[in-house]
Amino acid sequence: MSGLAATATDNLNRFFQELKTLRAEFSQVVLDENLVPLEESAGRLWISRPGRFRWNYYPPFAQQIVADGVRIWIYDIELEQAIVRDQRSMLERTPASLLAGQGDLRTDYVIEDLGQQGSMAWVSLQPKASEGSFAEVQLGFQNDTLRLIQLLDHLDQITRIVLSHVEENPQIPASQFRFTVPVGVDLIEGEL
Repeated sequence: MSGLAATATDNLNRFFQELKTLRAEFSQVVLDENLVPLEESAGRLWISRPGRFRWNYYPPFAQQIVADGVRIWIYDIELEQAIVRDQRSMLERTPASLLAGQGDLRTDYVIEDLGQQGSMAWVSLQPKASEGSFAEVQLGFQNDTLRLIQLLDHLDQITRIVLSHVEENPQIPASQFRFTVPVGVDLIEGEL
């Protein structure tokens, strides 16, 4: 970039064009409209584009969400229950679909560069279709790497996901995106 700092839009383009896999730790907090924390969790995530990801949430909210490209599995470890659904219909127009590299960024979202705020370069993505589960996604890049995701829903709640130990384009075995229902776990099948 001839010595110029990358803009948030440059970072967004690089994130969606050059990134094929991602591995990171995450901490997540849901805030109400007054920015009061409602729920906090943490875990580890893996993404392999297109369409595969895994989010492992640590206790006390131990859960695994695994997308294999065809189906999505949501396994609640404490409840000993797994739900499986068609990935395309469940994730259509969601932030998870966006991060997994599905859909068309420019066709599906209004993109606005929010500029630099502290050490973060921010970009806003607003879905063009109004029936989605969120009103806006904000992505924060630090040193060209995605570090913060903020999801604003239609009830003015914010889900803030902070990424740490981010590895871009690591080798991730395909087995990471397979889910086998453990013995004794109830399976609930949705639309397949």
